[in-house]
Amino acid sequence: MENKTLMTDFYELTMAQTYFDQGETEKKVYFDVFFRKNPFHGGYAIAGGMDNIVEYVSNFHITEDDIIYLRSLGNFTEGFLSYLKSLTFTGDIYAVIDGTPVFPNEPVITVRANVIEAQLIETAILANFNHGTLVTTAAKRITEAANGIPVAEFGARRARGIDSAIEASKYAYVGGCCGTSNVIAAKTYDIPVLGTMAHSMICDAGSEYEAFLAYAKSNPNNCVFLLDTFDTLRSGIPNAIRVANEYLIPNGYPFKGIRIDSGDLAYLSKKARKMLDEAGYKTTGICLSNGLDENTIKSLIDQGACIDSIGCGDNIAASLERVGGVYKLVAVEKGNELIPKIKVTNDTMKTINPGYKKVYRFYDKETGFALGDVLALSDEVIPKDGYTLVSPTEEWKKTHISNYDIKNLQTPIFRGGSQVYEVPSVKERKAYCEEQFQTIYPEIKRSINPHEHYVDLTEKLLSLKKELIRKSVTASLRDKKDKS
Repeated sequence: MENKTLMTDFYELTMAQTYFDQGETEKKVYFDVFFRKNPFHGGYAIAGGMDNIVEYVSNFHITEDDIIYLRSLGNFTEGFLSYLKSLTFTGDIYAVIDGTPVFPNEPVITVRANVIEAQLIETAILANFNHGTLVTTAAKRITEAANGIPVAEFGARRARGIDSAIEASKYAYVGGCCGTSNVIAAKTYDIPVLGTMAHSMICDAGSEYEAFLAYAKSNPNNCVFLLDTFDTLRSGIPNAIRVANEYLIPNGYPFKGIRIDSGDLAYLSKKARKMLDEAGYKTTGICLSNGLDENTIKSLIDQGACIDSIGCGDNIAASLERVGGVYKLVAVEKGNELIPKIKVTNDTMKTINPGYKKVYRFYDKETGFALGDVLALSDEVIPKDGYTLVSPTEEWKKTHISNYDIKNLQTPIFRGGSQVYEVPSVKERKAYCEEQFQTIYPEIKRSINPHEHYVDLTEKLLSLKKELIRKSVTASLRDKKDKS
């Protein structure tokens, strides 16, 4: 297995040199991974990337070849390089597992480790979390919009390189897609592999009819014709029906389907359905593709488009959206004391929630729906018989809840450097994702103007945050006064 420990930003290493020089290699710190706003202007995100994080951390070590390279840069002392040679991950990681709906400003991942280990793994954790969460969320939004219509992921050629394409196919499947066109991803993760045919084959043949006939003879049991190379209704459909009549049906093979990849998909699909039905092919499926996203899919359904399946690539594997996950220091151990830390900026949105925390989710006992989340300091106990959710930014907004079950969303992943979490199979993650998604209110799932899922702070945590902000502002004003 390729060693990827140096998949870290250079400043992590230069800071690590400083911590080493200061004799702080054993200082224990706490970092939270969270995001500040939902991607796609939506009401939720779906956690992803933990499988790759586990693999990275489990194999975390600096090789001799890495040391030779780092030495060549001329930035690091021999003492520090010697320290790196024996470095492994010895800390703790807690995380909300893949497939769980997550929301802004709550710790999806918490790292407790010595400061150098914690810093060096930051880049890889964020890269895996951001990509895995983005693709899983995109797939879930699109499959949710499809409202039960199967969605196949066709995005390999649009992805940002081979590794990204493989990962995207995996996370798209977890997020609800029925399969992938990506053969290596299908093989690696036991995902159903799907596909039709390309325009090039039709253009290369003597005629559309000849291309369809040749394809049917080679793929008689999985024959889906691409109709829009020349003219969907005047050429594509008639030629597909002709091949079905002359070859597929007489030889005992099914006329499985057609795909339309351009034009007015609503209009063309309805016309195609009518022509297929009139020809006696009422069970032949219609697949639509062509840069579809959740909004276009919803629009097609609203227009009465005839859709049996959807092929979706760009907007799953190569979305231009971002999750924006960040990795922020929230506490430091000093002797037996845990010192909470906070980042305060002029941008209120970037002021973090301090301290070592846990995130709890309340579930209505009658409906199973998630009522909201609360962030609590690690030593707090949440009552089981009634709780008042209070907005952390608008404290007058209060919601009292009762008759609920409560769950700590974070699961131990590593303890003392040892992996204690067994990563489920891709199929198990897919099933878990769907199960958890059903606990989220429909209003939160809306693609446009979704309702906000409550993520609140306990009174103790909110008081701590206010106090640290006050101290930070006071110290800043004092510094400005001293400088003047």
